[in-house]
Amino acid sequence: MDFLHNTSIISLIQISCWLIAGLLSFYFSVGNARVWTSISMGFFLIFVSRLYLLAPWADYPRLAAIHYIVGTVAIMIMTHGFLEYYVFSRTLEVSGSKRSVYLSIIGILIGSAVFVIINPIPTYVILRHIKMIENSTWLFLCIVNIELVRKIYLQIKGSPMANGFIAFGVVFLFIFLWKGAELYLQVYGWDMDWQAFLTTVGVPSTDEEFRMRIGFSRAVRDLAGIFSGLSAALSFVYLYRLLR
Repeated sequence: MDFLHNTSIISLIQISCWLIAGLLSFYFSVGNARVWTSISMGFFLIFVSRLYLLAPWADYPRLAAIHYIVGTVAIMIMTHGFLEYYVFSRTLEVSGSKRSVYLSIIGILIGSAVFVIINPIPTYVILRHIKMIENSTWLFLCIVNIELVRKIYLQIKGSPMANGFIAFGVVFLFIFLWKGAELYLQVYGWDMDWQAFLTTVGVPSTDEEFRMRIGFSRAVRDLAGIFSGLSAALSFVYLYRLLR
């Protein structure tokens, strides 16, 4: 299943951007209040979910499935974090501890890994379905998070922190374009993984008629993936300076 491990220069740039964002977000979660923990850990898990592109063992189907699930967990945790912050912005109350957040994330990831391990080895088609579920979840919850960011901004408008949430809105806009373009390509079978799979099984491509549309969608996916990582990293740098 060599087509699972198709690392391009664009992918390496994306991973590098998310590496910076992931490390900054993790450091941010350790050094700041409980209310930021879920948000920053969600961004860190995005980087973790992208690591499979670099792993020499990425052709192992169960590992690929776990990485896709980690990506889905990332946006769910992040959305929970922004919902918590919205409640905090209205009530100034925070429930739970940072340790409970870390333990919950570890528990979810272990449970997901066990689920993948005890079930049959996923075929390429199953892996593709899991990846499409990940992208669909991201697409929907990006819209939810943009709305949450807007509501938080209105609650803290006038505070220096308000600009930080505008930055998060930009991040989610880029992620929406990134995941939306990728899902669009997957739905129509125009993603490079599916094309490589068809070549492997000896099925010729019939997408010449839509070459420009496919090229544009791939460009949006690649550029938005890079800018989402860069904007996330810059957002955490900005917030870190504000909170210090």
